[in-house]
Amino acid sequence: MDSHSLLAVSPIDGRYARQTEILRNYFSEYALIRYRVRVEIEYFIALCEIPLPQLADFDRSKFEALRDIYRTMTPEDAAKVKDIEKVTNHDVKAVEYFIKERFREMDIMKWGEFVHFGLTSQDINNTSVPLSLKEAVHEAYLPLMKEVLGTISGMAEEWKDIPMLAKTHGQPASPTRVGKEFKVFQVRIEEQLRQLDILSYPAKFGGATGNMNAHKVAYPGIDWIGFGDRFVASLGLKRSFPTTQIEHYDNLAAIFDNIRRINTILIDFCRDIWTYISMEYFHQKVNKNEVGSSAMPHKVNPIDFENAEGNLGMADAVFTHLSMKLPISRLQRDLTDSTVLRNVGVPVAHTMIALNSLRKGLGKLILNRPAIDADLQRNWAVVAEALQTILRRENYPNPYETLKALTRTGEAITHETIAAFIEGLDVNESVKEEMRAITPMTYTGF
Repeated sequence: MDSHSLLAVSPIDGRYARQTEILRNYFSEYALIRYRVRVEIEYFIALCEIPLPQLADFDRSKFEALRDIYRTMTPEDAAKVKDIEKVTNHDVKAVEYFIKERFREMDIMKWGEFVHFGLTSQDINNTSVPLSLKEAVHEAYLPLMKEVLGTISGMAEEWKDIPMLAKTHGQPASPTRVGKEFKVFQVRIEEQLRQLDILSYPAKFGGATGNMNAHKVAYPGIDWIGFGDRFVASLGLKRSFPTTQIEHYDNLAAIFDNIRRINTILIDFCRDIWTYISMEYFHQKVNKNEVGSSAMPHKVNPIDFENAEGNLGMADAVFTHLSMKLPISRLQRDLTDSTVLRNVGVPVAHTMIALNSLRKGLGKLILNRPAIDADLQRNWAVVAEALQTILRRENYPNPYETLKALTRTGEAITHETIAAFIEGLDVNESVKEEMRAITPMTYTGF
């Protein structure tokens, strides 16, 4: 970690800088400038391909050189844009001037006025931001999320036959299996990832107030609505229409809400695993060089799951604000959306930090089968549900009340207690035999 990271205000760029470094390619100021340049260049190329009459003689062999302006863009190039912005006091106009400087260097300034032709800033911003989010989700977030999901899925399969005492309201309940409890979280996450996969990444592209006024007045014979749809689709986005000056952000909010739901599921998972560790159902692999407590040498704390829970909570708080604030704007537009959009990378970063902690924590888990088995043996009362259900089937009088009286005496319910109860029942021997086969270890359902 670079020494200057110790001066960072946010732990995203300080303590956790190595974990979030990959996101600089999508959400840093440099990245935003690069995405803006990319959209401007691709738009210019799309105008050439119509072609507009004044661009008909543009040399198409230069398209790849134009694309190299953003493909090879460096932080130093972005710094030049920031220098221009000091004069313009407008970030997107600074991008336009930067590209025109490249046009001069390439001796193609004859066509320079078609850079940003007919556009407003939000045509660039509301295309650049969803594009950066989409690529961050697909290239950074999803690979890590699916790795964690794969680990959870593997544990669900590995431990699918291991019986475990379930707890409802924190009290012993009908037994379950370790793998099944992991499977619950696996399926919940898979369903939310399925929903995330079908969401579109929206972009606004329509001029100053969304009506393509400037485009129509300059070239009234061109189908600019169709052009906008095709251009946005070529970037892998879906054009929103009609709009005001800005994207209405409803679908962007849906993406934020979807990832937030996944995070909420993972918070639930972290708390369950934390609790199972406290119950000693799991041990954690020990690193002899790590310190669990500054005061108590014996401790191995579940810090990875706690770290994950905390960062997931931070992410959800910001995702919630983004999804609730962005769809709201005064009349055709106010500036609050631009201010808030600069923070899209913050909840993604906290989510990535959490996933890394989860991956680490899951890698430390060791199933403590003796503790799990001992808990089952201590809680023979949990077979009461099974016994009373069979007695109901046999039309035995008051089966629930009979088992309630047996199990709520305040005395420990043991195997012997249950066996004696079965012997005293006025039912056929075959039914008794059926009931004797029920144990906390076998009464685990499907």
